[in-house]
Amino acid sequence: MADRPSILRPPRPDDVAAALVARHRARVERLDDRALVELLEDTIYHEHHRFEEYGGSDAEQRLVDQATRAVLDGHRHVMEASGEAIVRAYGLEVYRPFSHTAFKLATRILPGALTRLVTATDPPRLLTGDFDPSRRLKVQGAVDHVRALAQHGTILLVPTHLSNLDSPLLGFALHMAGLPPFTYGAGLNLFDNPIMDFWLSRLGAYTVDRRKRNRLYKDSLKDYSVDVLRRRCHQIFFPGGTRSRSGLVEKSLKKGLLGTGLTAWQEGLRDGADRPDVFVVPCTISMHLVLEAESLVDDAMARNGRSRFIIDDDEFSRPRDVVSFTRQVLNLDESVFVTLCEPMDVIGNPVDRQGRSLDPGGNPVDRRDYVRDAHGNVRSDPQRDRIFTQRLSERMVQAYHRDNVVLSTHAAAFATWQVFAGRHPNRDPYRLVRVDPQRRMVPLDEVLAELERVVAHVKRLSDAGRVRHGLANTAETVLAQAMRHFDSFHTRRALAPVDRFLQLDPRLIYYYRNRLVGYGLGEHR
Repeated sequence: MADRPSILRPPRPDDVAAALVARHRARVERLDDRALVELLEDTIYHEHHRFEEYGGSDAEQRLVDQATRAVLDGHRHVMEASGEAIVRAYGLEVYRPFSHTAFKLATRILPGALTRLVTATDPPRLLTGDFDPSRRLKVQGAVDHVRALAQHGTILLVPTHLSNLDSPLLGFALHMAGLPPFTYGAGLNLFDNPIMDFWLSRLGAYTVDRRKRNRLYKDSLKDYSVDVLRRRCHQIFFPGGTRSRSGLVEKSLKKGLLGTGLTAWQEGLRDGADRPDVFVVPCTISMHLVLEAESLVDDAMARNGRSRFIIDDDEFSRPRDVVSFTRQVLNLDESVFVTLCEPMDVIGNPVDRQGRSLDPGGNPVDRRDYVRDAHGNVRSDPQRDRIFTQRLSERMVQAYHRDNVVLSTHAAAFATWQVFAGRHPNRDPYRLVRVDPQRRMVPLDEVLAELERVVAHVKRLSDAGRVRHGLANTAETVLAQAMRHFDSFHTRRALAPVDRFLQLDPRLIYYYRNRLVGYGLGEHR
């Protein structure tokens, strides 16, 4: 294995805050007085709403009160100073200090900790020593390709998002793959626990407060991402935003943070930086089970208007559930699949192992020509960059679906939902999940027949390179595996045999079946 690339020494928090303030100041210089007032008013409005719903610290409220007085004062220099004070506070909040020592310690003790966690309920394994956490987590795809690119530039890893466990699983997977530490955003609520705060803060995490909806905060997060990439720190962020509530593979991505890779690359080219290239690596995370599935799908199916943007009372908030889930999942061979998709440049072109962009015919192209003017100078063009980012987003969605790993729980749930929905043809999903319990029975033979069709279709797609799978050869085996997985954790039985019928929990079945939506299976609803 090649030497593991290293990231640069992290900056001091004051340096990060100063960098964010400088970027903010450059934007504000282009605003007229009215636009500056609107920027501050947007912050005041959204922060007051956040205070009412979630509360806020005295320091936060003082900054918002100061912004209110600045707007009433009307003097530009007072408003500029107020905005900069807020951005500086955001920068200090977002930043967390990475520690190489803590990272090495965590990667050394994590396998042992996982072993003890699992063998605590399976003592024979402790005696035989046959438990290997890395066997439960399969890292596949373009691993060697990504490792090579980490020597030529900075990696922006953009995974699908199922669970709050995704970040630690990814961190361990990347370590297994021989890749360096990555920085990544983690919800601010995860730092409320002092132990989590200590470790997350030193393992590359930075804070993201999804309750802050104002433009100043969103711009500060984008600026922080650009600054991290400019310092050649590899980064992870989830472009779908929050966890997938419905279990669907992401189709719509947040393009704000995604565009920071393009910005960082152009700035590096313009400034003559060493190895300025940023390479985008889509990544899929596939699991037989999802810890928060019950809470997520309940939220997705809520009929009280919008689903909650932040769910702070799901299974992840209950340590006992996390431990139970981890025990069950890690007792299953290859229960989590992390697939690194083929890397791209920030415009969406594929790249080879030397970091060269390739055209559709596989021929090298100079990607710098996309952003240079007739005189060879790198020029910023927001409209052009939005088009490039949209193109990149579309290529990423294609990669997600191509490298999604279909597992037994997904296929069995899809087949069961097909039969269930077919027996209630005039009901949409919102009404189907509320069908009376006594009507939630489907014939086993119909499910097996449908499952046989689904398995055959998935395998044809896999042969054509349009999806991945980890399915057994027969419908009976796939269904038996799925039921064993479902019964190992969820408090609600997703599938329960009753004579020659299956009784289903329609919400859980709907959640897991959604992993197969969009593959031409003729899905109901």
